[in-house]
Amino acid sequence: MRIIVNGRNIEITDAIKAYTKEKIGKVLTHYDQIQLIEVVLSVIKNPSVSESHTAEVICKMTSGSIKLEETAETMYAAIDLLADKLLRQVEKHKSKTIKGSKASIRTDVAEEEA
Repeated sequence: MRIIVNGRNIEITDAIKAYTKEKIGKVLTHYDQIQLIEVVLSVIKNPSVSESHTAEVICKMTSGSIKLEETAETMYAAIDLLADKLLRQVEKHKSKTIKGSKASIRTDVAEEEA
């Protein structure tokens, strides 16, 4: 499993990269079917924009993908919001796939017994 961190209009420092991998990496403990997580951090350099820091993530799994985006006043806040949102979406996706697979197993077993 890989976590790729890229930047648009921002230089990705080691501190931001480590923080992103730490926060986004917590998702891996909740679902083991994740193959790739790509994070894109960007900044709008316009002083009139209050929430100028944006964090986007594309999480590719064996059974689909999730794409999310969050904006905040600081990059660290955007990463925190994104990590929380991603965790909720991955848990939702996991529960859907588990419910779907259990339903098909039960119907297959019931057909074999009959």
